[in-house]
Amino acid sequence: MNESSTANDWHAQLRQGVAIPAHPLALTKNRKLDERRQRALTRYYIASGVGGLAIGVHTTQFAIRDPRHGLFQPVLELAAEELQRSTNHNNPIVRIGGVCGETKQATEEAALLVNLQYDAALLSLASLKHAKDNELLEHCRAVASIVPVIGFYLQPSVGGRVLSYAFWRQFAEIENVVAIKIAPFNRYQTIDVVRAVMAAGRDDIALYTGNDDNIVADLVTPFRFHGDERRIVGGLLGHWSVWTKGAVEILTECKKENSTFDLLRLGIEVTDCNAAFFDSANGFRGCIAGLHEVLRRQRILEGIWCLDEKETLSAGQQEEIDRVYAAYPHLNDDTFVASHLDSWLA
Repeated sequence: MNESSTANDWHAQLRQGVAIPAHPLALTKNRKLDERRQRALTRYYIASGVGGLAIGVHTTQFAIRDPRHGLFQPVLELAAEELQRSTNHNNPIVRIGGVCGETKQATEEAALLVNLQYDAALLSLASLKHAKDNELLEHCRAVASIVPVIGFYLQPSVGGRVLSYAFWRQFAEIENVVAIKIAPFNRYQTIDVVRAVMAAGRDDIALYTGNDDNIVADLVTPFRFHGDERRIVGGLLGHWSVWTKGAVEILTECKKENSTFDLLRLGIEVTDCNAAFFDSANGFRGCIAGLHEVLRRQRILEGIWCLDEKETLSAGQQEEIDRVYAAYPHLNDDTFVASHLDSWLA
């Protein structure tokens, strides 16, 4: 059990619904870990008021697990140290680590998360593209026997696979499942997950949007089936790794009884920004580099370097980021970042 949060603390926080950024990776121009800026990123998210952090996930770059880089454990350790320093017993920040690969790798990563006092694992099934539902479920149960699990419906265009309603219905019966990140970028498949969790009677499984193309609408939509209703309570998003203070404020607004029209308009603005940051025009090839570019402009990161030298901005993406910066100045948190950056980098 974590020193900073009891099981009831963090699980209650997760069920309540919080903003959870997916943590990027800070590199030097030589593509080595920039520890100072990696810590600054974590401090930025904490200061922005997030309720959780996801590290070692897609936005952190799966290549951190490559033995050539050997960054998976060091990156998890750095975030854990910063989170421990900022302990808040009343509102604990939920510590989430990414877990992927075949069952042997996934269970080893799950054990590492436990050792580093992470609360839950965001479980990617991208490595099991050809496994049948029963094999996927056995894999999920193996990881859940070690650490609480957050399911992950990852869109196929960035490495995920289509997962059926039947799969999610059985997945929701795994006792140690605590949440699901719904990110297929598909309305039909989003409904499948919500309906499956409700059919399983699992009120304790928190639903989180990862649909970067539909963030606000997900957060304000009531899903009603057979007279029962559920809401997506928070977001676990790569998009929220930038302009994070504003993201926390957006989630707060979505939980209020505001004008639906105002929120829907806000949703379009957020989606337009996401299209630029995530490079939707080019099949999301520049999604990580686009986030790095925003953080570079704010001087949190020194450059946009990724572990893969080919992973960079697409043609025209820089101009698209310029466009949304100019179109939606009320969404960025540049002033907040500028006022705190020196202390985060200290």
